[in-house]
Amino acid sequence: MLSASLEKHHRYLIGDRATSGFIIHDGNECVGYVYISDGHIGPLAVSRPGVMGAAFATALSFAARSNSPNISAFLPGASEPALKVAMDHGMRITFPMLLMSTREFGDWVSYLPRNPGFM
Repeated sequence: MLSASLEKHHRYLIGDRATSGFIIHDGNECVGYVYISDGHIGPLAVSRPGVMGAAFATALSFAARSNSPNISAFLPGASEPALKVAMDHGMRITFPMLLMSTREFGDWVSYLPRNPGFM
């Protein structure tokens, strides 16, 4: 995320009545968080890449319980576990995007953004 603190980002998302936030656990360990709004998953962040697939699958199950006719997420190509879960669930690319930077930017293995405007 550029120029906005994580605390402000969370406060904004928590204050949005259309958005639900969830803490992700692996056993007793807190390993991440996810927000879901109108069927859209994100941001989703995990503390280690090995839990991304299970975290995204769990987020999909929460999003599927909503009244939204569509489920969506922005999936970085570097996040192979999330892409595999998406393919296994029949998701498809409907809005391809390319993020370019002249420097290293983001840990896309452990993070799924909400939208490009939040990054």
